[in-house]
Amino acid sequence: MAKTKRDAFGSKIGIIAAAAGSAVGLGNIYRFPCELGNNGGAAFLLVYLAIVLVLGVPVMLSEFIIGRRSQANAVGSFKKLAPKTFWPIVGFMGVFCGFVILAFYSTVSGWTLEYICKSLMNGFHGKDLAILEQEFSDFHNMGWKNVMWQAFFIFMTGFVVFKGVQKGIEKYSKILMPMLLVILMVLAVRSATLPGAKEGLAFLFHPDFSKLNGEVLISALGQVFFSLSVGMGALITYGSYIQKNDNLATTALSVTLSDTLVAVLAGIVIFPAAFSFGVQPEAGMGLVFNTLPLIFNQMTGGYVFCLIFFVLLAVAALTSTISLLEVMVAYLVEEIHIKRKWATVFACAATMCLGVFASLSLMDNTPFVIGGKTVFDGLDFLSSNILLPVGGMLIVIFVGWYLGKKKFYEEITNGGQLKIRIKTLILFIIKFVAPLAIAIIFIRGLGLFN
Repeated sequence: MAKTKRDAFGSKIGIIAAAAGSAVGLGNIYRFPCELGNNGGAAFLLVYLAIVLVLGVPVMLSEFIIGRRSQANAVGSFKKLAPKTFWPIVGFMGVFCGFVILAFYSTVSGWTLEYICKSLMNGFHGKDLAILEQEFSDFHNMGWKNVMWQAFFIFMTGFVVFKGVQKGIEKYSKILMPMLLVILMVLAVRSATLPGAKEGLAFLFHPDFSKLNGEVLISALGQVFFSLSVGMGALITYGSYIQKNDNLATTALSVTLSDTLVAVLAGIVIFPAAFSFGVQPEAGMGLVFNTLPLIFNQMTGGYVFCLIFFVLLAVAALTSTISLLEVMVAYLVEEIHIKRKWATVFACAATMCLGVFASLSLMDNTPFVIGGKTVFDGLDFLSSNILLPVGGMLIVIFVGWYLGKKKFYEEITNGGQLKIRIKTLILFIIKFVAPLAIAIIFIRGLGLFN
């Protein structure tokens, strides 16, 4: 029986759009500005950019190498590259991590659809922050509505993944990512031209080096790894769809720079607007769903820009949920041998089953609490503080120490066809620096030190 040809990305721009879409998400739009606002502004940004280039690119490259060299899903990759060892457990962790993240991430993604509808109906007009916060709380208590929007978002995600790599993921990523960038640029220009916006831009781009300390460094380190989505199997899976003649190093660099560009543009959207209207950006979801609608409410043309902003959030969320679902679907198709359409249906249904509990656990007096945490918070903690850092650490150890220098050089240079002058430095970072950095994030995430 002839072996079915494996689907793959058909173009360089498709690779970058899809992989950048995996990395770009809600964390770029709200978490990065919050981290920057709480850690010294421009000083944090400089440290962040340095870590992206020094650590982010090599770690992303590690996942791409595993995926392309094996031409298999997250689990199959380790089975092929390290047969009869414990390494496939890392792949299973990635698939499980993607499932866990999608279960609660789809809850938040569904909120963007609710707020698009509210924006269309001008539902923020004339309301102060207290009213907006109360409405956000009331929305959480309407469990059925949260579940409805969550289901609809999972359906949209499944629709794209159902169509395959080229006709689904690549095709829609090439539409969604440019759309996201255009929307961000429109909002950034509007925000930067507000009265008093200069103070916000100065906070973002004029560094005060007295703000630099160990806390800023660790926060920037954590944000880089959180933003680039390493350790969840998505980049391994997408890497397996990259052609053998593509340059992995430039692809990893392009993706990390695209992800960083989105984060910086989000800062340009938020800080000038916040400073212009005398609002201090607060950490967490309140910034996106309460504070920013208040700002748009006071802005000329605010109705239009508020609507555009929540469309932006939905697009950013969708590019991430597509990659998360594809991790599970690729595993089911290649390891369990289920046809893609049924694998997509099964993965969506399984995610929805767990996701329902995540959504309902946000209601007041919810019974869905485990170990003192809501299901939503528990899933978030499990993925962000345990599965992602442990998975990321094991991936760089695998590439740096198990695959070894010869296979690493062979893959990064396309069998000697490309000249990568700093390949020795990249391998050194993967072997020694990256594991240590991720270990620090892991230990800190468990609360073992501040």
